[in-house]
Amino acid sequence: MGRPLAPWSPGRLDIHHIATGRGDSTLVIGPDGSSLMIDAGAAGTAAPPALPSSPSDARRPGEWIARYALRRLRDTGGSGIDVFLATHQHPDHVGDVGADTPLAAGGDYRLTGVSDVDRLVPITRLVDRGYPDYAEPSWSEAAFQRNYEAFVRSRIAQGRQVERFRPGALDQLRRTPDAGTYPAFQIRNLAVNGEVWTGQGEEVRRLFPPLADLSPADMPEENLWSAALRLSYGDFDYFTAGDLTSTTFEGALPWRDMEGAAAQAAGPVEVAVSPHHGMFDATGAAAVRALQPRVWIISSWHALHPGPSTLDRLFNGRLHLVEPRVFVTGLDPSTEAASPWLTNRLASRQGHVIVRVAPGGDRFEIVVTDNADEADRVIAVFGPYATQPPSKPR
Repeated sequence: MGRPLAPWSPGRLDIHHIATGRGDSTLVIGPDGSSLMIDAGAAGTAAPPALPSSPSDARRPGEWIARYALRRLRDTGGSGIDVFLATHQHPDHVGDVGADTPLAAGGDYRLTGVSDVDRLVPITRLVDRGYPDYAEPSWSEAAFQRNYEAFVRSRIAQGRQVERFRPGALDQLRRTPDAGTYPAFQIRNLAVNGEVWTGQGEEVRRLFPPLADLSPADMPEENLWSAALRLSYGDFDYFTAGDLTSTTFEGALPWRDMEGAAAQAAGPVEVAVSPHHGMFDATGAAAVRALQPRVWIISSWHALHPGPSTLDRLFNGRLHLVEPRVFVTGLDPSTEAASPWLTNRLASRQGHVIVRVAPGGDRFEIVVTDNADEADRVIAVFGPYATQPPSKPR
């Protein structure tokens, strides 16, 4: 261990879960060299209860994410992000703002999260859940959302691409969806905005009831509008769902389990990202039973990540056919100390978590690298694991 991370090579799929201590960001390098980034968090919450910024607070989180992406893109010969998906509009996914957040050139928006990434690693195509009007469930006055939408308007004014995430779509998130290269590499949009894929063609069904019929207390919050997807390469499958949650208020509002519905649409996978950072209200029983992953990855940045109830569901042996390995991108000391009988079972507690899938998708391994600096030193390698033939519709 301690050696630098080996570079990507054609035919291999790499999925990088970037650990900054400030939110979610995942970089996918496809077997064809295409790039997809999912979120670029820059939460403004101070430490504690947030984790310290990694590698340090010398740069903004979006800048650290962009620099990590540039190191990976060198392997492909690229210098930009082909597609960026903003799963939903929260600071730990698109970037927070404050009075000291710098303005972009021209002054239309502030540099944070996704806008910092775009400045350093130009994004060709931006996809999000709310474009073009961001009217569902209602227009927000939150400063971080207004800043993100100002960033989108600036892109449109420059003639740059922005799209709405389409549930049920196949390969909207690929660089060249009609290309014949690597046909076994596919990305299925599973759910967004209260709709979920049926498993037939690109058909969807709506889980949310008419919003006009809901009381203010029952209105779905931003997390429940998150985008979910399944990425497949041969027999390898991967699930991620932003901050979808499973809580139904003790069964009073069953439609709120958007996470479970998205997981059931995905079916069994090899690797799953625990939605909402593994908090108490996510990674519910329905999702765990449906997904049955060999590996769970928890992108954490707060003392509440992951929750002990979530870890118990993953480790207690009643929901999984095979006990999974669980990798966390960062663990607060107080979280670790509060439930050591659970946290001691984690496969890793700190660092970037990379899923490396062999050409063709018949096996994969997990590589953990040090996030204390930019040397990308390998801390540990797990696997290889054999993938399982899918038993679900594509």
